[in-house]
Amino acid sequence: MQLAEQLREARRKKEILLMTHLVLGYPSFAVNREVIRQMVENGVDVIELQIPFSEPMADGPMIIKANQEAIAGGTKVADCLAFAAEMAAQYEIPFLFMTYYNILFKYGLEDFLRKAKEIGIKGCIIPDLPPEEGEEYLSLASEFALAPIQIFAPTSTEERMRTLAGHGAGFIYCVARRGVTGSKTDFNASFDAYLARCRRATSMPLAVGFGISSREDVQILTGKADIAVIGTATIRLVEEKGPEEVGPFIAGLR
Repeated sequence: MQLAEQLREARRKKEILLMTHLVLGYPSFAVNREVIRQMVENGVDVIELQIPFSEPMADGPMIIKANQEAIAGGTKVADCLAFAAEMAAQYEIPFLFMTYYNILFKYGLEDFLRKAKEIGIKGCIIPDLPPEEGEEYLSLASEFALAPIQIFAPTSTEERMRTLAGHGAGFIYCVARRGVTGSKTDFNASFDAYLARCRRATSMPLAVGFGISSREDVQILTGKADIAVIGTATIRLVEEKGPEEVGPFIAGLR
């Protein structure tokens, strides 16, 4: 089953879906494994696995630190692929790769996407690869039935949104505000107008991320978006209180 179909089926049973994010190898694959178990058992619907990169340009300080420490700890792309294969085989929810284009380029674009398909990954989020520069990536993603998830931003025009949606699949990742991940987002009238523009531009499900960190945030998004994306909040929670706190946190979001 392809990603969009999986998400639409899950969405029929819930008012809003939850997507979470973790950096592979941070603080360790053992902790990643426990965190994912708690996420799935407490109702997470899709998980974004970030392959660490030295210059994660879309990410804020917490996730940059996680990337740097994972790399310093020896995390390799091959380790991330092996771990993702294990998780995709163990759990029925969709898993995505999030990383930066240099990772795919150095591994070998076709080899990376073929491997992702073989191990059960459903799609990829590559923030630094606009479709105008990703013709080969988009062609191969289609060949391997992987969703090349595109990103809308508050600065995107409706014309740009339609262009991006035309190259995407699975869902659209709507960045809730300008800047990088991790800071609090203000859900005001301009945010509602932005989401309305996103809706007009595509029939795909909308995922909203950047600064989503509480039950209140998720409630605000319910009825406006299809997926709430929780990223920095869980990474900070693991660092400050330990992985055992992730399950109760996730359970309290809906």
